[in-house]
Amino acid sequence: MDLTQERIVITGGAGFLGKHLQHELKRRGVPAQSLLVPKIEEYDLTSQAAVVRMYDDMKPTVVIHLAAEVGGIGANRENPGRFFYANMAMGLHLIEQARIRGLKKFVQIGTICAYPKFTPVPFKEEDLWRGYPEETNAPYGVAKKALLVMLQAYRQQYGLNGIYLLPVNLYGPGDNFDLQTSHVIPALIRKFCTAVAEGYPEVILWGTGSASREFLYVTDAARAIAMATEKYDGPEPVNVGAGFEITIKELAEKIKDMTGFAGRIAWDATQPDGQPRRCLDTSRARELFGFESQTPFDEGLCETIEWWKRHRDKHKLG
Repeated sequence: MDLTQERIVITGGAGFLGKHLQHELKRRGVPAQSLLVPKIEEYDLTSQAAVVRMYDDMKPTVVIHLAAEVGGIGANRENPGRFFYANMAMGLHLIEQARIRGLKKFVQIGTICAYPKFTPVPFKEEDLWRGYPEETNAPYGVAKKALLVMLQAYRQQYGLNGIYLLPVNLYGPGDNFDLQTSHVIPALIRKFCTAVAEGYPEVILWGTGSASREFLYVTDAARAIAMATEKYDGPEPVNVGAGFEITIKELAEKIKDMTGFAGRIAWDATQPDGQPRRCLDTSRARELFGFESQTPFDEGLCETIEWWKRHRDKHKLG
């Protein structure tokens, strides 16, 4: 697909990943006027009527659906019903209207929260259905996984070209640093930077630190989505990751050193760790559309820390 000739709606295009994806598509020659971002103030994508109006107004030929209601462990525990409903409703209405209008391509961004709690490492796409997701993530993960089933069913019955990507945890400049809703890397960066600035002797972190995670720099994720949109037209889900894992304890020590915090780390084991391990088999993305991550983890962390230091006062987040 020659994306320079398409009208591309990016739901969630004003968000963390969306801004980087816009930049990547422009870098590939897509005109700015062909990139269309529905703003939540104008289009509540959980509403069927708003989705119909968005399609009528923007007339896309391609939709890349990034928009999601999501957060870390705490946010998932507090909003299980909302996260299920909002993510299910958005995808349901967007995919149905894509079918009705004969869209050329629908790109659904899924989540590795859809994988079973005890998935063998590295996670392979065929393992998606071999168990139930980790409990705190399950409503969000199951809603997103249902959209994979919907796309496969719509491909089979209606011929809709819908693809499904499973990106690992993202990080990078512009991430969400709100401690109530952020994921682990921005939360750790903010906590340690605040501790340095305020002279705190100790930082308290959730869980035991034993869980592992894999992280993908946001510009690599944007490049993967663009490559898949151009080159991949199959029904099978595809992992998008960096192909490594690190324990939360190791991650915390690394960010502690990078931010210059000299105090203690205390682990609150009364709080959940989440899924025990996360690390993806990324061979399918390499084989099907040639994607491999490029940003070394330490380099990406340094960029993210420096971005936060430059922007924390403007964001009034500590």
